[in-house]
Amino acid sequence: MLSIAAVRLGCLALFLGLWLPLAASATGFPELEKMLEKGFQISAEVRLLGDGGRSGEVLGAIEPQRQLSPASVSKAYLAAAALDRWGPQHRFTTRLVSTADLDASGILRGDLILDGGGDPALASEDLWRLAQRLHQAGVREIEGRLVVSQWRFGPVECITTDRCEAQSRAANSYSALLSSAGVNHGNWCVNVAPGVSGEPARVTSCDSQSLIVGIDNQVETRAAGTGTEFSAERVTREEGDVMLLRGHIALDAAPRDVYRASGDPARQTARTLTAMLEQAGISIGDGYATSIEPPPASARSLAEVEGKSLQELLLHVMNYSNNFMADVLALNLVDTPRATLLQAGEAIQDYVAGLPDHGPVIMFSGSGLTTENRTSAQGANTLLESMFHRSSLFPSFVASFQSPSNGVSRFIRRGSPLVQDHLMLKTGTLNQPHAVRAASGYFRTRSGRWGVFTVLVNGTASTPWLNWAQVLDPLTQDLERMIEAH
Repeated sequence: MLSIAAVRLGCLALFLGLWLPLAASATGFPELEKMLEKGFQISAEVRLLGDGGRSGEVLGAIEPQRQLSPASVSKAYLAAAALDRWGPQHRFTTRLVSTADLDASGILRGDLILDGGGDPALASEDLWRLAQRLHQAGVREIEGRLVVSQWRFGPVECITTDRCEAQSRAANSYSALLSSAGVNHGNWCVNVAPGVSGEPARVTSCDSQSLIVGIDNQVETRAAGTGTEFSAERVTREEGDVMLLRGHIALDAAPRDVYRASGDPARQTARTLTAMLEQAGISIGDGYATSIEPPPASARSLAEVEGKSLQELLLHVMNYSNNFMADVLALNLVDTPRATLLQAGEAIQDYVAGLPDHGPVIMFSGSGLTTENRTSAQGANTLLESMFHRSSLFPSFVASFQSPSNGVSRFIRRGSPLVQDHLMLKTGTLNQPHAVRAASGYFRTRSGRWGVFTVLVNGTASTPWLNWAQVLDPLTQDLERMIEAH
């Protein structure tokens, strides 16, 4: 029997076979269409919305039905599916539970279990609140173990190169592994500060008073004014995760936080929560463990913390294009335990299947890190238009898009002030195995009309390097004419 992945790859090949032979044709994009001459593949469409009979008027198009990689524009699909499923005020809950008795002296006579609730933004502060609430409940000692349960999902099978490599080592933060019990976006954080001149730098944990990740520190403190340059890599050894630090730091340099993906997010949570419990005066008698089994049905809740609302989560997912948060949120869409990224992608596809006239879509993940994701400019605009007409969800959805003039990403601040002040967009970037630059969102015309736009630009093995200026400069020129004309 064919696997889900094999079937979906077959569909992908079919879609590509259908669209690749089409001859390129362009209207309304005199600047952007010049990229076609350099061999780039483009799917682009701009259309107006919501003006009676003129709703859906197309202002510009380049092969709008062509299936291309959207990269992180995939996150707009995730945001829409999540809002449709849960609504803007939904919160994920993390609990400390136990089946053990708590005696009069504050000793829990058994294991304490963290029930990972799939909160994409679970942070050290939340674990600290759990520790405080456990202390308020009268617990002073755990006779058994601290068990971190990731029964909903995790460890999640890696399907991208970066995440597979991160199982053993990582020199970045974006390739974080996934778990329903992950904390701090699946990243270790250490603070590197100058020590005594000629001696090693001072390295501390960002999240506790004591170090909770191994340190191999070979960063030398040098005289003031000599500059700072050091590298950081997380490796997993037999004893657990270790941060390898190499280089030098100037005596007058400011302390720097360094983030690297952990090798086991559930174990990272266990070590972090252990530190929080100790700081709260709660000792653990038998260490910690991780589990993929759900807590027993008879377990009672001793402490719990609610996460941020979904509309707040989406601001981080979309504005910062946070891959860990996006994929954890997508995994939550799967109704059965032990969810996989392919199942999460299917949940998004099931949502899209309910959008009339969208056309084909392939989602292998909610983050867009998977290079096999495919949609079209016309399809992405159909998604945007469908959300525009959902009055109870649209404010939260559109708020997650960036304004070029005020957004957190500086690279999108291109084009005239008119364009920058009239766009709200989500971008997508991939560099391997080929370059992808994608942008999708809403705009307002001079007269106040709403519109949607999507531009997907994909490179090939034979096309030159692609950067954002090459896409945003011609795109903003074309959009400016459309905004002015309407």
